[in-house]
Amino acid sequence: MTRYLMPLLCCMLMAVSCGPAIQESLDSDGNYAATLKAKKHYILIPSSYAGKPSKMDLEVDGASVFEFVQDVTLAKDAVDYWIPVDVSPYKGNEVTLKLTGVSQSDPVYGGIKLSDTIDMDYDEPLRMVYHFTPLFGWNNDPNGLFYKDGIWHMYFQHNPYSVFWGNMTWGHATSKDLIHWTQHDNVLHPDPLGAIFSGSAVIDKDNTAGFGKDAVVAIYTSDRNGERQSIAYSTDGGYSFTKYAGNPVLPDNPATRDFRDPKVYWIGGKWVMAISARQVVEFYGSPNLKDWHLLSRFGEGIGSHRSVWECPDLRKFEYEGKEKWVLFVTIGQDPNHANNTQYFIGDFDGERFTADPLPYPLWVDQGVNQYAGVTYANAPDDRTVFVAWLTSSAFSSTMPATKFFTGGMTLPHELSLKSNGSHPILASVPSPEVYAARGKASSLSLKAGERTLIPGSANGAYEIDLSFTPAGPEPFGFILSNDAGEKVVYTFKPSEGRLETDRSQSGLQAFPKEVASPVVSVIPVRDSYKVQLFYDRMVSEMFVNDGDAVATNCVYPSAYYDHVEVFGSAAVSSAMSYEMK
Repeated sequence: MTRYLMPLLCCMLMAVSCGPAIQESLDSDGNYAATLKAKKHYILIPSSYAGKPSKMDLEVDGASVFEFVQDVTLAKDAVDYWIPVDVSPYKGNEVTLKLTGVSQSDPVYGGIKLSDTIDMDYDEPLRMVYHFTPLFGWNNDPNGLFYKDGIWHMYFQHNPYSVFWGNMTWGHATSKDLIHWTQHDNVLHPDPLGAIFSGSAVIDKDNTAGFGKDAVVAIYTSDRNGERQSIAYSTDGGYSFTKYAGNPVLPDNPATRDFRDPKVYWIGGKWVMAISARQVVEFYGSPNLKDWHLLSRFGEGIGSHRSVWECPDLRKFEYEGKEKWVLFVTIGQDPNHANNTQYFIGDFDGERFTADPLPYPLWVDQGVNQYAGVTYANAPDDRTVFVAWLTSSAFSSTMPATKFFTGGMTLPHELSLKSNGSHPILASVPSPEVYAARGKASSLSLKAGERTLIPGSANGAYEIDLSFTPAGPEPFGFILSNDAGEKVVYTFKPSEGRLETDRSQSGLQAFPKEVASPVVSVIPVRDSYKVQLFYDRMVSEMFVNDGDAVATNCVYPSAYYDHVEVFGSAAVSSAMSYEMK
C-alpha cells in the first residue's frame, strides 16, 4: 500500500525540510519521491561513505532530465556528506526527486534540503592548493584536452554524485594559466549507450564532420554491455555538447571486451584514431570523424602486458635533428606494483607505428600515483603539454582519505626527448606556467642531520629546489617531516642508479607494503643531481635533472610537512624554497 507523507505530518517529523516546500511519499517497496519547487541551486541528499545503494532520477514536468538513471549512496544513519543535485536550470519549476531503497528510518526520509551552496568545507586539510581538484565528487582520467582562444580546456572523468567511482560523466574545467581552474557544468552524461568513458577532443577547422567550421568534436567511449565509440559536437567553444544522432561511430570490437579511450589527430590529410584494444593499440582512419576503418595494430610481443592497455596517445617530437614519434599507453602493475604509463619511441607513417629497439618497458613516471596521462590538442607553439590523473587512493572502500572529493590532476608537464647517455628517453619537466605560480622565494641553509623549517610552508603548498653533488657512491638525500613525527624519505643511490621514496611513516595512510617501502625510480647516473619537488598537501611531485625521471607519490600527513633535512655526504650546492599559490 502506498503511503503519502502530507505537509502537516512532515513538519511534525522534521520541520527543517518540509512545510509546503517539499512533499514526500514512500511506498512499501522503498520507492521515495520528493516534489518541490526549485527555488535554490541544489537539492542536497544525505549520504555516507558506508551507505546503501540507490537509483536516483529527477523529473521536471513529469519527464526525466537524466538520459539514464544515476547510482547514489544514501546515508543509513550518520550523514558524512550531502549529494548535490543541481536544479538551477529548472528554477521556478516543480521538480520531483526519486530514489529507490529508502526506509522510513533513513536520514533521507524527511531530511533532504534545498540550498544555494554545497554543504561542505571546500578547503579541507588535504585539498590541494595548486593542483586541480573537482569541487565535489570523484574524478579520474583527464579527457578531451584542447587549447583554443587563450583558454586551456580540460574535461575529466567525474562522478558528480559520490566521492567513489561511478556515473561516469565528463566534467569540465578551464584555465588561462594551467594552474588556476574554473569548473563549469558537466558536458557529457550517461545515456542508453552507456557511461561516458575516456576520450579526446579535436577542433574541426575544415568542417569535415559537417557540424560547423571550428566545431569542437569530442570522441569518447560509451560503456554498457560492451564498449563502442561515440562523438558529440560543440559550437560554443566546448562549453556544451550535442551528441551525434548516428552514434556509435565505431561499434564494439568483437575480439575484445576492452576497446576504449580513443585519441584522435589530424595526420596526413585524414583523422587518425589511436585506441586501446585490450593489450594492443589499434589505429583507425576517417575522413569525417564518423566513418572509420582499421589501419594497423601495435603492441604484440613488446613492452609490458601485465594488465589491459588504456588511454593511448601519439605525439611527434624532434630528436637529434630527426622526426620521432612517441606512443603512450597506460597500464597497471608497473615495477612498483602500481598503475602507470609506459611509452614507445619510433616512427609513424600515417598508418602504422614502428618502435625503435629500446629496453622496454619505459615509464613516463616512476612514482605510484600518476595514471592515464594525455597531451593537449592544438597547444600554442606546437608545445607538448601533458596532464595525468593523480590517483589519490582511499583508506578503504568505505573511508576516503579526502572527505568531499577524490582525485586530482598532476601539474602540467612539458615533454621532449633527451638522451640518458645510452638511448633517447622521454623528458618531462614542469611547464613554464608552473613557475608563474611561485610566490615568495627563500634561500635554505641546510646541514646534514638538522631539520630546517621551510619558509611559507604553513599552508602546505610549496616547491623545494635542491642541487646535490655526490662525494662518492654512498647514498644521500633529504627528508620532509612534520612535528607529529611523520615523514617521507627520498634516498638517492648513485652507485645503483636509483631513487627510493619511502612513505612507510608518511602519515595517515596505511600503504600496502609493496608500494610503501620503498617506491623505486630508475635514474641515469650523473655527476650532480638537480631536484625540483612540488609538495601540495597530499602529493609529492618530483622532477630530477630536467627530465631524467619524474616520481609522483601521494602522502597523507596529519599535519603538513614543514621541515626539510638533508643526509649523506653529498654537497648541497644550492637550496631554495618557493611558496606556491
